[in-house]
Amino acid sequence: MEFISLVASSFSLLFDPLILAYVISGFIIGTIFAAIPGLTATLALALLLPLTYTLDVTTALMACASIYMAGMCGGSITATTINIPGAPSSMMTALDGYPLQQQGKGALALGHAAIGSMIGGALGALLLIAVAPFVAEASLLVKTTGKFSLLAFAIVVIIVAQRGKMIKAAMAACIGLMLATVGLDAMQPVTRFTFGLSDLTAGLDLMPVIIGTFAISEILIQTSSSTDAKKAAEAFSKVAIKRRDFIPPLSAIREIGVVCYVKSSLIGYFVGTLPGAGGSMGSFLAYAETVRTSSEPETFGKGNPKGIAASESANNAVCGGALVPMLTFGIPGDPITAIMLGVLVINGIQPGPQLMSGQAELIAPMLAALLFSALVLIPLTLFLLGPYFIKIVAIRKDILYGAIALLAVVGTYVATYSFFQMMMALMMGILAYYLRKHEFPIITLLLGFILGPNLEEFLRRSLALSNGNPMTFFTNLDSLFFILLTLMFVYFLAIRKPLKSPITKKK
Repeated sequence: MEFISLVASSFSLLFDPLILAYVISGFIIGTIFAAIPGLTATLALALLLPLTYTLDVTTALMACASIYMAGMCGGSITATTINIPGAPSSMMTALDGYPLQQQGKGALALGHAAIGSMIGGALGALLLIAVAPFVAEASLLVKTTGKFSLLAFAIVVIIVAQRGKMIKAAMAACIGLMLATVGLDAMQPVTRFTFGLSDLTAGLDLMPVIIGTFAISEILIQTSSSTDAKKAAEAFSKVAIKRRDFIPPLSAIREIGVVCYVKSSLIGYFVGTLPGAGGSMGSFLAYAETVRTSSEPETFGKGNPKGIAASESANNAVCGGALVPMLTFGIPGDPITAIMLGVLVINGIQPGPQLMSGQAELIAPMLAALLFSALVLIPLTLFLLGPYFIKIVAIRKDILYGAIALLAVVGTYVATYSFFQMMMALMMGILAYYLRKHEFPIITLLLGFILGPNLEEFLRRSLALSNGNPMTFFTNLDSLFFILLTLMFVYFLAIRKPLKSPITKKK
């Protein structure tokens, strides 16, 4: 209770104009970086890290918190408007956000994304404030075998969620897993599948793969489209977008339901507490669970607001969850919290079990800024800047996608400082283009690539600890729990309900 009171009193710091300016500026910068393909909130925080040296630790951490929250919700802007997620955590948002955009309901889709982000971010922050020490202990119960089963669960669920295309989804996931094996072996100092190219020693970087599979492939898809881009832009420019269009009607929010928002937020939060899981897995699992429990699963992937709400609630709740292992054990939950850990260490703050009690006055303002960003800055930013966000699609496609191609290529280089990785982004874009043309869901490819390294590492460690006995996955309770959960999802998604209307990304 003492820590909760300290967080509540920290809101008074936001009345300081200078601190408030840093928090708002951080949020806007994080939103812009998250929305532009190739530029992520992680990159924004990394570029602004030197600035934190000139600030006091409280102001620096509050600004970092606002960038973090903005980075999770900002990716939904381009995911909805042009089908190119600005951040990996918004990939599932694009499945239903872009179809709504094509139906002329882009403003409504962004409104649902903002409400989901607001609820998920706020619940994640509140849970972090209230139960951080307890959740940290619970997450430590998931050991090596359990982590493997959890990752396998995520891959299997997203495959079986592609109704009618499970074979193609499984093949795409296998391609992603294969690409993840390129480079140094996870357990031994030997290279694999580099074909003598020294540039592949470190493997494929995540940024080129994301930019290639979404940004480059989308540009190629749009280029090969027969639609008249100029006429489409002119038609949209005549549509009057008002700020109230971004506010979903109460009936639509009720239809989504409190259960969907809360359940998705809880999934995102608890996934976030697992180091390395990140917003992508949180949104994957929340989306799959929403499809599983829906009475109309065939509507997902065609513009169902529930899909947007589930994805955005989960990935923003991850913010609160990922800070739990970082603050209590010094284990970053994702790349952004790794940078925030650096800010703490630079300022002489040592994360650990005693942090919440010994230096709580330094941490409490950061959590207050996280909650403030979710409750106030997310809806306020959309209300003020929403009409400008939605106008992205009014830009002529040749100009828009030319600029995106340039930003994507430059963003890849800035993220990796490698010409080779920049070329790999182009190659991944061509591969994803042909996969999408043949209706392969590239979501499963990307999930396989993201989770592949950890999946292999935890599998080999588990077998090494058990002397090669695979029964270890059934004798450890944490692993057995996720195996049973996987079987339950397979039953409800692939066996009990008819296989029709695939949940796939539109071409």
